[in-house]
Amino acid sequence: MNEMYLGQYAFALYALIILAGGVLAVSAANLVRAMIGLVVSLFGVAGLYLLLLADFVALMQILIYVGAVTVLIFFAIMLTRAADGQEAEGPGVAGVLRAIPVFLVPAGILVPFLAVYGTVGFPTPKNVSPEQLGAGLLGPYTLAFELISVVLLAAMAGAVLLAFEKRRAG
Repeated sequence: MNEMYLGQYAFALYALIILAGGVLAVSAANLVRAMIGLVVSLFGVAGLYLLLLADFVALMQILIYVGAVTVLIFFAIMLTRAADGQEAEGPGVAGVLRAIPVFLVPAGILVPFLAVYGTVGFPTPKNVSPEQLGAGLLGPYTLAFELISVVLLAAMAGAVLLAFEKRRAG
């Protein structure tokens, strides 16, 4: 295997992992299986961060998104779970046929564009230390960093509220 193409092979592998997880997430009839597809996709994104030499960000991707956020989503699914036999069905054949253009249109645009203009390689990114990353998150990006936690809190509170209203009604 040529060392020059090793990074491209790794990128293709992680891209396939992300796509496979995404397809599973949107096509699964069962919400727990859809969440497993999300977890697979998030692991693929962590692999892409490793390719960018952002090992700290890859670790945070695994700890925060694969760990904490998926556990939060799992609890929300379990709290709002429908009674047996009442869970929504998957997209079916018609839904899959409607989703095909979503994949083909971007490919139909990007492939000719890349054929005409080609691809340009970027230099290897520099490794950002955790101190620099923390200074960035707590400096100019403090508001965005805090808004993410508010969104997660609102999602969990909404799931708990829906679960209690559903139990009260049923």
